[in-house]
Amino acid sequence: MKTVLALAVALIASGSGTANAASDDAWSNFRAEVSKACVTAAKGLIENGKALVDPFGSQSYGLAIVSGKAVGANVTVSTICAFDKKTRKAEIGGEISADKLMVK
Repeated sequence: MKTVLALAVALIASGSGTANAASDDAWSNFRAEVSKACVTAAKGLIENGKALVDPFGSQSYGLAIVSGKAVGANVTVSTICAFDKKTRKAEIGGEISADKLMVK
């Protein structure tokens, strides 16, 4: 589990070589689309989620971590989100508790 989290954080923290291929406005619009799609995909798991979006994603996916209050509980949780650049659909992973999602 910690390896998956470390990989997700590393992916989000790192840029991609594709960053030079588009304008700042295009990347800003992409990040907004990923954020909206990922927060929407996480609604069954997280109330009023906030997305931390990888600035450029991978070759095929926009990547984000969505965090917020767990639905039906008074705890903060996060989930990893992958946004398919071709289909424009987002998928989320499972619930990650706040105490497990930290960079050391």
